[in-house]
Amino acid sequence: MKIYHIGFAFAVLVCGLEATSREPEAKDWYQHATFYQIYPRSFQDSDGDGIGDLKGITSRMEYLAGLGIDATWLSPPFVSPLADFGYDVADFYNIQPEYGTVEDMKALIDEAHRHGIKLMLDFIPNHTSDEHEWFVESAKGNPLYRDYYVWRPGRRNAVTGVLEPPNNWVSVFGGPAWTYDERRGEYYLHQFTRKQADLNYRHVPVVEEMTRMLTFWLEMGVDGFRLDAINHMFEDEQMRDEPPGWGAPGTYDELDHIYTKDNPDTYGVVYSWRELCDDYGLRNDKTVILMTEAYASIENTMLYYEDATGQRQGAHMPFNFQLIYDFQPEQNAIGLKQSIDWWMNHMPARHTPSWVAGSHDHSRVASRVGLEFVDQVLTLVHTLPGTSITYYGEEIGMLDFKEAEVYDNRDPNRTPMQWDSSISAGFSTNRTTWLRMHPDYPTRNVAMQEVADRSILKHFRTLTALRRHPTLVHGEFTHRTVGRDVYAFSRELHGQDSFITVLNMADANRSVDLGDFVNLPSQLTVEIAQPNSNYRAG
Repeated sequence: MKIYHIGFAFAVLVCGLEATSREPEAKDWYQHATFYQIYPRSFQDSDGDGIGDLKGITSRMEYLAGLGIDATWLSPPFVSPLADFGYDVADFYNIQPEYGTVEDMKALIDEAHRHGIKLMLDFIPNHTSDEHEWFVESAKGNPLYRDYYVWRPGRRNAVTGVLEPPNNWVSVFGGPAWTYDERRGEYYLHQFTRKQADLNYRHVPVVEEMTRMLTFWLEMGVDGFRLDAINHMFEDEQMRDEPPGWGAPGTYDELDHIYTKDNPDTYGVVYSWRELCDDYGLRNDKTVILMTEAYASIENTMLYYEDATGQRQGAHMPFNFQLIYDFQPEQNAIGLKQSIDWWMNHMPARHTPSWVAGSHDHSRVASRVGLEFVDQVLTLVHTLPGTSITYYGEEIGMLDFKEAEVYDNRDPNRTPMQWDSSISAGFSTNRTTWLRMHPDYPTRNVAMQEVADRSILKHFRTLTALRRHPTLVHGEFTHRTVGRDVYAFSRELHGQDSFITVLNMADANRSVDLGDFVNLPSQLTVEIAQPNSNYRAG
């Protein structure tokens, strides 16, 4: 028996053991990369206006390189009236003036590459701003743009005679998904806010135009795209009413969205964009990747990897949000293992899983699970096989700040990055920032965690360094629960050290028997220990 006393924490254990397994296949950069999401308004302000910008991000590339980041993706920096803070694009070819210029974007890409970091853009395919030139011209009835968006006449109420939307569809944010435009005398579809008009992907010129846009940014040097809200791209051609759902009246869940989400035609566009990226990559000796965001069933999500025959490839990585939903304070080891199995067992062979710790749409890790479990989440996503995706600030345990809410309920997890204890946490020289700083920034910031003996930041950096070990890149994965409270998994590779990650999800110490992991020697070495663990590395 191998008994280990695991404190209210975890340890990553290493043994000098040659596991018996086949030689690993070569892996491309994205298959074991550490990704880092930057929200441009909140990362670094370079000009003192209280709003983050591209030059600010460029100035922090050395920090990201030192953090062990392989690739970063930016929330949309494109021209926008900011009704949904960049997710309502008015010009896909230009940069929002608050953030800089196209030349600034080129400089950022070049600086990222100089530090060995890939740079990806958030691409919003489903809709544009209603201030986009295409929509303005479409609303006027310009024949060139007439069919760029989803327009329909209203229907008269048989009792009142009032003109009503074409059907009962509701917006993701609540309320009707249709808005009447007097210029055209018709309703246009918007699955999000009324300022975000849905593009008509059944109109071939729209697909061609959006594909040209992707090519423009590929030629600028970007290394890939995250496809936002991809499963909303196509709707039922017959515009049928959707059946009742399970939510309150007026909410999105009031209806079962069988006609406005997950239309099979969506996959064809994604597969064609994958072919575009692959062709461009072959010509330029690089791998250009696609990541997809879709809140869908597991079966529909897996089709973004490849089609049912395995012949057409899609996203290199559909985003996996399960840990955001499933790693909660009340979660136990059994539920965590089920969550990981749920993705791994459905994923097509020879593809790459992704593990998302947080995003601009979700409560921060520290607020979601508690500060005492932040290191566990970071250890989990960095030692599981595949790619890790971390939201800016999670590496220091930033918290939501409810009092910062101004524009919508996601503001609390979008507050400015906390660099040091100076004015506005070193994010800006301006005491007024676009969202208020979290008041804990004088004691929770990068500078303080850099000089501390043990910190979340130093733990994060240790994890990203270990992640480059051949065993964690290529190693076989075996996991199990040790009782209800402890989750453990091994990574083994022929000719290399083996690693075991052990997570205690209880609120007290546990002694566990790791004897079910085969081939373990009588003694292992602690490679990494959580800052508040009773273990120490070595």
